[in-house]
Amino acid sequence: MGEQKKVLFTETVLRDAHQSLMATRMKTSEMIPILEKMDAAGYDALECWGGATFDAAIRFLNEDPWDRLRIFKKSIHHTKLQMLLRGQNLLGYRHYADDIVDKFVEKAIFNGIDILRVFDALNDPRNMEACVKAIKKYGGHAQLTICYTVSSIHTIEYYINLVKELDEMGADSICIKDMAGILTPKVAEELIPALKNVTSLPIEVHTHATSGTSEMTYLTAVKAGADKIDTAISPFSGGTSQPATETLGIVLEELGYDTHLDMETLQDIADYFKPIKDHYLKEGTLDPKMLTVDPKTLFYQVPGGMLSNLYSQLKQAKAEHRYEEVLREVPRVREDLGFPPLVTPMSQMVGTQAVFNVLSGERYKMIPNEIKDYVSGAYGKSPAPISEEMKHKIIGNKAVIIGRPADLLQPEFEELKNELGDLAQSDEDVLVYAMFPQIGKEFLENKYKQEVKQENEVIRINATMREGDI
Repeated sequence: MGEQKKVLFTETVLRDAHQSLMATRMKTSEMIPILEKMDAAGYDALECWGGATFDAAIRFLNEDPWDRLRIFKKSIHHTKLQMLLRGQNLLGYRHYADDIVDKFVEKAIFNGIDILRVFDALNDPRNMEACVKAIKKYGGHAQLTICYTVSSIHTIEYYINLVKELDEMGADSICIKDMAGILTPKVAEELIPALKNVTSLPIEVHTHATSGTSEMTYLTAVKAGADKIDTAISPFSGGTSQPATETLGIVLEELGYDTHLDMETLQDIADYFKPIKDHYLKEGTLDPKMLTVDPKTLFYQVPGGMLSNLYSQLKQAKAEHRYEEVLREVPRVREDLGFPPLVTPMSQMVGTQAVFNVLSGERYKMIPNEIKDYVSGAYGKSPAPISEEMKHKIIGNKAVIIGRPADLLQPEFEELKNELGDLAQSDEDVLVYAMFPQIGKEFLENKYKQEVKQENEVIRINATMREGDI
């Protein structure tokens, strides 16, 4: 008898599922009661932090993201905790100096993260170097990522060469990150064995259900040798999220795979999240449109979250009727800019440029500063060369950065700490400020005002009690 085939599961409901479906609005208090049950479900990892959770926590939920992570660590003892990190961008929207990257990774691991999934929006390995170095330094697991996209240059050979480079860089595992849900079964069947031929590292596949192919893609990927897949518990699955954990678990068990999942426990977890989903549907935070399949994704390569953002931008401009024009413009802009994968922050940048091109009536009449920075090399190397004509149209005769962009940045942690002053009560506070200077500072001011208010109330109550004793 040969060894039983196995496939491991990463559950995304605590991060990507609610980020994709409802802009990361689930509160920590809604997660706490189910954590111990999730720890007993047999997942290999819980993706619970990073991505947009940091931003949403301080911007919309008035929660400290570091506190959320500590709560997870206190409740989860058997399952690895995983986060998504945007390489040199960390969880913000610019490149940070290497000392900030080092400090952020240190504190993420110290506060509970086991696996750091690191990606770069351009698949530029240079933008992952500092993260890998820090992860190794502090004892974490470095899962390095290829952002899957489709273009004339994104061939199987392209991804083979990229994975070779990530392996040599020190990856502990590889993730195929299909943020738009455009990895088809046929490509998965070719890509995964090709990667397995050049690396012995475990390969995890991440996709979204947006286009309608996700379950077929996962089944094919596992049969082709994928070691691990990302899924979401059923109430928060489908649409722009991942396919359902229970469904894939049952199917793969029937086919003879050991998933390590406890199906009864998964049902309990699903039952817990159902009323939470219903609540967000009722109040409108979760738009039913996000739960539907949109095969247009396969034509335009546009992630589900980007589709909703484009529509929102057009609605604000009272130009919803030009939605299809903008969708057709997105691939053109992407080609002009060297075929960047449509993942944060490139998806927002390409989408905005497409909207400007359509609404202004002249392509590149209006150009966001972020696009100018990208073309000048500030974000890294474009996947394909940008034509000299396009460079001149966007940045004129400005010189293009050739080296690693972060090499141009000076250490900044101590400077930011000094700027924050008395609000810098921990390194984590400084990192909140570093990621989002304006809203981060406002959040910390409110946080510590509230703590002082609570301390004063305790002092008042104690004084009253002493007077009563006298």
